[in-house]
Amino acid sequence: MSGSAADAASSPPSSSSQSSWSDSAADAVGGDGEGEAPHRAVEILGRVGMAGYGLVHLLIGVIALQIALRGGGQADQQGALSTLAAEPFGFALIVVIVIGLVAFGVWQGLAAVTGFRWASGWARTQRRIAAGATAFGVLFVALIGVQLLVTGSSGSSSNGSQQTTAGLLALPFGQVIVGIVALVVLVIAGATAWTGFRGSFAEDLAWSRLPGSLRRPVYWLGIAGHVLRAVAFAVMGVLFGVAAVRSDPAQAGGLDAALKALAAQPFGILLLVVVALGFVAYGLYCGADAWARRI
Repeated sequence: MSGSAADAASSPPSSSSQSSWSDSAADAVGGDGEGEAPHRAVEILGRVGMAGYGLVHLLIGVIALQIALRGGGQADQQGALSTLAAEPFGFALIVVIVIGLVAFGVWQGLAAVTGFRWASGWARTQRRIAAGATAFGVLFVALIGVQLLVTGSSGSSSNGSQQTTAGLLALPFGQVIVGIVALVVLVIAGATAWTGFRGSFAEDLAWSRLPGSLRRPVYWLGIAGHVLRAVAFAVMGVLFGVAAVRSDPAQAGGLDAALKALAAQPFGILLLVVVALGFVAYGLYCGADAWARRI
């Protein structure tokens, strides 16, 4: 085993419950693999974009905490970017983030189509699906950033979800289509949670790039971030499901509506605080991911 692989294998928790992860991570990180970024410039911009993606999630978590503790605020990608835009040099920062997100989206999109040739079979298929989902997510945030730069307003995830749902419900078999959307969102939530529970996200990182003292915290931040974000996605799926059953687009909602729906439940404030901390954890994990992601 190479020095890099040995570092990678020893980086996460070494308990027996994580031994299978350590073995697979060692195999995955042992070689350099095939570069998924089409050009060094795309890789550099993509790393900037991943850091920006983490910053957006960090702000979503902070806004959600504000909602839980004081009320008010828009806890979604639009609200996070609007918060950034209000800061000094906010416009320039969003421009950099958008460019980086597009580069990262291209990087992951190419990986979804032709990448991960160092893996095989179902393992490669899983990684390609995950890369495609990541590309979709980061390009969606980039689109919101472009909208904010061009119009000065990023809108609301909930309003956008309701308008989209209304359009779908107006189609033939509209309720069925919205029901399928709800199912897809729930599947994404389940896959995200499973990724966190298994720790399989760790195979995307070259752990030797991180200081030894940070590897275990980054690993657990990744687990918390994936699992707790999945809770918010699951609530979004339920909202779309209710909209389908009732044929009422007002029942649908984006991330902001999902987090506020959590707050409205028994012990909802506590739930919202926990999920908000999950978004903060994911944002911090993305910072490490931006630095250490395998190429």
